[in-house]
Amino acid sequence: MNKIVLTTINAKWIHPSLALRLLKANLGFLEDSCEIIEFALRQPLTEKLEPLLAASPRILGVSVSIWNHLATIELLKEIFKSERPVIILGGPEVSHLPEDAEIFQYADYVIRGEGEIAFRQLCEKILAGEQAGNKFINAENVDVREIKTAYHLYTDEDIGKKLIYVESSRGCPFNCEFCLSAVKTQNSEKNSAVREFPLEPFLAEMDTLVQRGVRTFKFLDRTFNINIKRSLQIIEFFLKKIIRDNPRKSAAPSLPFVVHFEMVPSLFPAELCEALTRFPPDSLRLEIGIQTLNTEAAARIGLPNDRGLAALRFLREKTNAIVHADLIAGLPGEDLTSFGKGFDDLWSALCGGSMEIQLGILKQLPGAPISRHNETFGMRFNPLPPYEIEETSSISAKDMQRIKNFARFWETLVNRGHIKLENRPVFDKFLALSDELFAHFGQNWGIDRGKLLEKAADLTHSGHSS
Repeated sequence: MNKIVLTTINAKWIHPSLALRLLKANLGFLEDSCEIIEFALRQPLTEKLEPLLAASPRILGVSVSIWNHLATIELLKEIFKSERPVIILGGPEVSHLPEDAEIFQYADYVIRGEGEIAFRQLCEKILAGEQAGNKFINAENVDVREIKTAYHLYTDEDIGKKLIYVESSRGCPFNCEFCLSAVKTQNSEKNSAVREFPLEPFLAEMDTLVQRGVRTFKFLDRTFNINIKRSLQIIEFFLKKIIRDNPRKSAAPSLPFVVHFEMVPSLFPAELCEALTRFPPDSLRLEIGIQTLNTEAAARIGLPNDRGLAALRFLREKTNAIVHADLIAGLPGEDLTSFGKGFDDLWSALCGGSMEIQLGILKQLPGAPISRHNETFGMRFNPLPPYEIEETSSISAKDMQRIKNFARFWETLVNRGHIKLENRPVFDKFLALSDELFAHFGQNWGIDRGKLLEKAADLTHSGHSS
């Protein structure tokens, strides 16, 4: 019997949790007594419950995020019906919730903050029969130079079939108010600093993963290009590995792997641009956080001034990168007209390359300072996870729902390549198409793909949405 089980409900089966593996790797002498059991959001409750009950651990550690919050409550309620282990919650979602949140009814302890050290210390006390202290434990940020890495805990199945998450740094220097990084910045200047894992050991770990056959490296770094010299060293490492196996720099079945970085749009100096031009097709994915092109809204919530359209045009024209540009609807003070113009300007910068607009809906994460605008801008959020905006003084509830429908249909039809749009203003046209699709199906999800594509094609060809 394992004394400790670590679990979480991942968004999809292909998304293994690096956080759980880091907790296990840093358990010291307890590591061998710990088992990781992961689930996917769409799995039935019984498929999640039965393995945990069968494991019968003394301690159950659960990682909670906004996406699995409600599903985790459902699971914990069932665990509470029988003889149960000591339950410890952690993760970004529970770190800032109020103490009377429902989920805490099903926890013995809650670790707020980074858990690699605090979780080990708590487990040692519990297993030794000692008094563990307060239910809520405020953990300090760890020294990333001192903790153990966890890449060896990715199984062969993980390596062969899933995305592999890695991190070369933690933290974010910016104060974007919709993000929990802004909470740390307000509370402690020290916490806001980007902390970097020692480079040479990190690259050695990446080399091992390459040799094991990783297909997709997805970096968790929030601002990968914040330190240009360091990011270039990492990029050059991967370029050598890719080009070695693909010397003609062309897409091929033997392409060894893909790397995925999240980059700051305002930080694309010439040397970084040059390096990115050398990636072969299908080997580089970039996530670029544009968020808004309304300068007043950007300044209002602490976004950097340069919104990065020049960088996007460069990536489209000079590189083989597949780019995901993030845009957020519902920011304080931005109305539908401004949002639509920003969407069209972004589309104009992206159109013609391997580019996607990832349209997100503003969320009020517990503790995030975006809440300071609620009264001034009439912002009303859903109180349940994922805490999405429902209306503002600038966008009515009806129009916000239209944008949510737009986002869903855009992802399904455009981002997945089922509809090709010309390089011209598209927002109003696609919004009209989205309205008609929603009116026809009565929902924006769970629609048979064939029927959705057929109806979209009919509406597009008939000109109803023009």
